[in-house]
Amino acid sequence: MAGEAGSGELGASAGVPERREYLFKVLVIGELGVGKTSIIKRYVHQLFSQHYRATIGVDFALKVINWDGKTLVRLQLWDIAGQERFGNMTRVYYKEAVGAFVVFDVTRVSTFEAITKWKSDLDSKVYLPSGGPIPAVLLANKCDQRKENSMPSSSQLDNFCKENGFVSWYETSAKDNVNIDDAARCLVENILQNFKNFHVEEDDDSTVQLENEPLTAESKSLCC
Repeated sequence: MAGEAGSGELGASAGVPERREYLFKVLVIGELGVGKTSIIKRYVHQLFSQHYRATIGVDFALKVINWDGKTLVRLQLWDIAGQERFGNMTRVYYKEAVGAFVVFDVTRVSTFEAITKWKSDLDSKVYLPSGGPIPAVLLANKCDQRKENSMPSSSQLDNFCKENGFVSWYETSAKDNVNIDDAARCLVENILQNFKNFHVEEDDDSTVQLENEPLTAESKSLCC
């Protein structure tokens, strides 16, 4: 889901720059137990727990970012259950997404081996107006638990991302709050660039609405 609305008390006609507000739907996908829910909770609430229950189906959270002096970004984060990859509902879950985090657990090689299947599934179900893939960032999560040789090297991950169409990758830790904000900034930058490239004129009176407002969390912070 992507949308845009301009606002401002005095308006551009009075010499005040028009404020832009965006709503972007972002998917968080990967195998069961890789830490998707923990990443979202850390990013949105700055919280971490060892005892999150497994997500069933899909959950939602909202992150509000004051991107710059004239841009407000709302990220609607969709936490997709790890067992949902081959379910018939994924096409519904993915609909209108404009970006994705694809997550694996650095302590479990099987979760990395599954990444190509998740990315392929993503690319087959949602894409840009040009037909190309939506921007996706690869997260090598639980780096606080990493053991020597437990994950591919940096150069291997660089090549993997290039071969599989990821815009970038980050080692992350929801527990220690490592690189999650940086990864999100990278994804939002790519989403904003795509939105500008494929922008469609909206009605002057348009506003951004969330269908049935299916959101469970909101946090406001300055992204830096």
